[in-house]
Amino acid sequence: MFNNIIYFIIVLLIFGLNYPDKSQANSLLFFLTMLLLTWLIFAGFCCWGFRDIQKRLNQDAIDAGGLTAQYQRLIVRLSVMAIFLFALAVYFLDLKYWLQLIPGVEQFSVLQGLLALSMFIFYLSTVWYFAYPVYEAVFRVEITRRSYITSNLRFNIPILFPWFFLSLVYDLVAIIRWPGKDWLLDNIGGQLVFFAGFIFILMIFMPAVIQYWWGCKPINTSEKGRQLEIFLKKKGFKYRHLLNWPIFEGKMMTAGIMGILPRYRYLLITDSLLEALSMEELKAVLAHEMGHARYRHLLLYIVLFVGFMVISFGLFELFYYLFMAHPGFMEMLSGEDSRAVNFFNLILSLPMLITIVVYFRFVVGFFMRNFERQADLYSATTMGTPEPAISALEKIAYLSGKSRDLPSWHHFSIRERAECLLRSLADGGLIKRHNRFVAISFIVYLILLGGLGYFVNFSPVKQNMAYTLVGKALKQQLLKEPDNINLYLSLAEVSQYLEDYEQAIHAYEKIIGLKPNHATSLNNLAWILVTAPDQDLRDLNRGLDLAKKAVALERSSVFLDTLAEAYYRNGLNREAVKTIKEAIALATENREYYEKQLKKFLSSRNL
Repeated sequence: MFNNIIYFIIVLLIFGLNYPDKSQANSLLFFLTMLLLTWLIFAGFCCWGFRDIQKRLNQDAIDAGGLTAQYQRLIVRLSVMAIFLFALAVYFLDLKYWLQLIPGVEQFSVLQGLLALSMFIFYLSTVWYFAYPVYEAVFRVEITRRSYITSNLRFNIPILFPWFFLSLVYDLVAIIRWPGKDWLLDNIGGQLVFFAGFIFILMIFMPAVIQYWWGCKPINTSEKGRQLEIFLKKKGFKYRHLLNWPIFEGKMMTAGIMGILPRYRYLLITDSLLEALSMEELKAVLAHEMGHARYRHLLLYIVLFVGFMVISFGLFELFYYLFMAHPGFMEMLSGEDSRAVNFFNLILSLPMLITIVVYFRFVVGFFMRNFERQADLYSATTMGTPEPAISALEKIAYLSGKSRDLPSWHHFSIRERAECLLRSLADGGLIKRHNRFVAISFIVYLILLGGLGYFVNFSPVKQNMAYTLVGKALKQQLLKEPDNINLYLSLAEVSQYLEDYEQAIHAYEKIIGLKPNHATSLNNLAWILVTAPDQDLRDLNRGLDLAKKAVALERSSVFLDTLAEAYYRNGLNREAVKTIKEAIALATENREYYEKQLKKFLSSRNL
């Protein structure tokens, strides 16, 4: 499940960075044929890989722990291959183009995302189909292939619930007009507030949805269930329900906890775990889950996820400008070929993919492992001895066919966990030291996150550096393509941001010389001529003329705002008020800004 979190984030990134053509050279039949062909090749790889492990299993060539490691490594490799096939479908077979032809899909990004994710989930289901015999043998679990696949789906799909609700709300917010919408959706600070706030609220109530999705039921009907509830009550632990977790028909030996607030907090135990462990061992397992709640681990996971968003927002923009500074990539973006633009986006996604893997595998993985150790030690403290927890871990490792020496990026191995618990018997200060270590580590993380987040998102140094790099690359490319309007337009916009208005004016003049009716250049040049801080660069009369030409070509709220400003600067306030009112009537965004403009014009004494 934890690996799949990374996979789904990568898939959504790959899909989100694709911008399809308005038309398509290849036919729908070609698209479907290539999808089928690539899937058949993928299915062949899956069949061959798991059949090889089965042969070794039948020959008793390696121990169960080695088979577990091989099984997990193959699952990872095939999942990565599924991501590659998905990227192939998106960037070379134009998946998004064909999805947008479905009525109603183009208007809602959440629908596009759901359909695209369905394809990736189908690839994963193919992996699970061929993995089933090996899973059944290695983990000593007797379930049907159908149950194995559906259990994987039910287990992993809740990963997407936050994305689904977030995307749905984002789509609806984008449609509805309301004050503050523009700041929230178009400003990076607003976006971070929106995402962080929504994720926090969502994670409060999400456990209730997930436990219903999994089909969990209270276990207080059994004797063990009643005794466990008495234990929780005696320890003063607050929760909503202690539930039977029927995932993989209840035959996966695991337990879990969901929920930040006690009202929406659920403890989960599978049937196989309930049957295999003694009462003291079950209490130790529950004490471990109580430790997660005691140390607010679920809340800290939200902070870690929001931290990823804070970093990724800024890094994406930084990587974009660094790539733009390279003449080869600049050439891709300077033309009209959308395939070149998509290829640029595909290359741009590579450092972001590396960022995702590094952040989750090493940063989040570091905290997950130490949170688990913290919960283990809390269990030892609660039970008065680590022996029940050690016994439970060893029994789970033996009965489920897992090697006690096999760690993962998010958990220490069973052996490491048992040894740490044993050390706590002889070393009374171990628990305090570990708690201090986790606290200091998280404080350091927050400090580094704050510094890096500020630099990559809001720092003027970063913005100026990025735009300066792009400006240099644009000038180099213009030496090769002196008549490229797109390059001049990009240079003008960069110069405007860097407040090099003289260079911006020169670039816009070049565009107008090449294409006199280029509306955007007429509008932007008009704005500079009537608002430039340097009085020597202003030309109010020409700015007004250019603004009128731009509006004659395109009567948009943006161009009308420029014309209204030009009227205002030339002392024609009645015309300015009339024009800005028309801009407000047409505006679908930035209405607050236009209304401020209206107040400014109305307060003028020249009315």
